[in-house]
Amino acid sequence: MLDFLVIGGGIAGISAGARLSHLGSVAVIERESALGYHASGRSAALFEENYGKASVIALNRASKSYHHEANGGVLSPRGFMLVATADMADAFAQDRATMKMAEITPQEARDLCPILDLGVITLAAYDSEAWDIDTDRLIQNFAREIRGNGGQVLTRAEVTAISRTPAGWQVTAGDTVHEARNLVNASGAWADRIAVMAGLPALGFTPLRRSMARIPAPDGHDPSRWPMMFGASENWYCKPDAGALIVSPAEEVPCEPHDAFADDMTLAEGLARYEAHVTTPVTRLLSNWAGLRTFAPDRQLVLGPDPRDASFVWCAGQGGYGFQTAPAASRLLADLVAGNPPEFDADTLAALRVDRLL
Repeated sequence: MLDFLVIGGGIAGISAGARLSHLGSVAVIERESALGYHASGRSAALFEENYGKASVIALNRASKSYHHEANGGVLSPRGFMLVATADMADAFAQDRATMKMAEITPQEARDLCPILDLGVITLAAYDSEAWDIDTDRLIQNFAREIRGNGGQVLTRAEVTAISRTPAGWQVTAGDTVHEARNLVNASGAWADRIAVMAGLPALGFTPLRRSMARIPAPDGHDPSRWPMMFGASENWYCKPDAGALIVSPAEEVPCEPHDAFADDMTLAEGLARYEAHVTTPVTRLLSNWAGLRTFAPDRQLVLGPDPRDASFVWCAGQGGYGFQTAPAASRLLADLVAGNPPEFDADTLAALRVDRLL
């Protein structure tokens, strides 16, 4: 019998499995053919320390050194820029203050990204302390940690049945029945469904669709050193991606859990908002996709044993913060499971624990 069976092979599940592999035997099971297939494989993959609610920022800060140093680090310089037109001045001021960004001139912004239209952009702010995350490397680092501690990482293992036993849990996944003392729910958009299968009430997670378009580099520019850019109120963003740009309308459309795909009209609206700030129109797409960012009702992570059954452990509600919070969130999860003193203050712990939602 396993000590821990983790359901979900995205960044939440694979990082949780790595931390728990130091406490006992672990298997991570993923329904798809590869790790990080859904939300984790469709992330904008930026580490920005001041992005998110207070509890998320605390996790970001506690994850920073791991991202920079562990296994040689997974971060590379990117930078983060906020731009706005005059009619978005109030939203710009709020965003800039929230993310503690330094205001710069529109010309300084254009120096960083030469396609910005100075005829419309009147406000800009910049933070150099933002980095690209090598998401595949981070996932594989955690997977190696699991295997190095004798654990298993299994794909093509869709969960079809869960039952409570006197000793723990019995989970049918594919053709295999797994038995474990503890069940870790890291199933992303499917978190509530897994809980219900296990006989526990849903906590009210909502998967929200976010679409992406990949477009050619504008006017033959090399965008590799451009910062990631957001519009005020985060109503669009763009980011360099392997010689091209990814552009998102940053929409949040409630959905049922599924293999998400982009909505053409939503993409068109987002691309129009992006075009309103730059000098080069979008003439074609290279590709498009969508992912589901899944949030708890208060938009904070849900971590740790369920007070109604401590052998059922939640690792869910990462939303858009899964990669940047993973090192600290997974360590906190393991501390809560093991009964070790967590490194966070009481307010942060209260904002992340399961019982706040009961």
